[in-house]
Amino acid sequence: MLTRYTASCAFAAVLSASFAFSTIPATAAWEPTRPVELIVPAGTGGGADQMARVVQGIVSKHNLMKQPMVVINKSGGAGGEGFLDVKGARNNPHKLIITLSNLFTTPLATGIPFSYKDITPVTMMALDEFILWVNADKPYKTAKDYLAAIKAGADGQFKMGGTGSKQEDQIITAALEKATGKKMTYIPYKGGGEVAVQLVGNHVDSTVNNPIEAVAQWRGGKVRPLCVFDSKPLAYKDKVAGDQTWADIPTCKSQGIDVEYLMLRGFFMAPGATPDQVAYYVDLMKKVRATPEWAQLMKDGAFNQTALSGPEYLKWVEAAEKTHQTLMKDAGFLAQ
Repeated sequence: MLTRYTASCAFAAVLSASFAFSTIPATAAWEPTRPVELIVPAGTGGGADQMARVVQGIVSKHNLMKQPMVVINKSGGAGGEGFLDVKGARNNPHKLIITLSNLFTTPLATGIPFSYKDITPVTMMALDEFILWVNADKPYKTAKDYLAAIKAGADGQFKMGGTGSKQEDQIITAALEKATGKKMTYIPYKGGGEVAVQLVGNHVDSTVNNPIEAVAQWRGGKVRPLCVFDSKPLAYKDKVAGDQTWADIPTCKSQGIDVEYLMLRGFFMAPGATPDQVAYYVDLMKKVRATPEWAQLMKDGAFNQTALSGPEYLKWVEAAEKTHQTLMKDAGFLAQ
């Protein structure tokens, strides 16, 4: 509601011509006044870490922010260390966190006192895909070949490497176990980079790494993608490894694995953030997404480029938490 203010004649009478009216400056839009910490609730080399460091590099290269951005990995407790750090930084607008599915899986699996409701949503940058990978020296040419081998083997014979315990990689592994009727030995690591190294070294039989976590090994001829856990093939048709493209990878559903899973790549702030502080980072990330470096990351990692903010982002997060509650209950991963 607009309020009209009228000066009285008495006050007007005492105004002297010697006083000049000056324009009152508008309040400056909020911006960081010290370095911004970007927390990664996962280890180095994984998809979240890679995206965070690309964002950091873009912000620096294009001078998108007057203050520096500092990436800090806090992977302890399946990322709980990072989430609790940000939760405890109320009213600190100089702390961001990049989120992956452990935004949901870690509190559900461990019972730590944390929920996405404890921090402030900023924006979804993209959705990340999952691919079933094997070592390129193994005989499995298709996901059907690999499933057949698992079915023919003993319980626990085949090893799946993944990031963390009772997180997205193990959730997908549980779905594979359901499809084959056989248990797999799940081996958790700190991040997708380490997982990729373990697959190249034949220390595990397969992984479900994100594209960006295994693209270097694929280009190098060390690993082979068998299927993607999405409803349709990936859209990227440029050659990646030899004559192969991301679009050449069939869906897992077409190979007999009725599982679809996409992971959040988004940002949150500490609790207590004001609307103008949130708006600053929403605008910053829009500028990041408009750069050629971001376009290259999306292409290299075959990302689903969905971007949301405001009520749409919060609505997506709310639905995703409910989905993870169901998935983890079915897998027996909920904290007791």
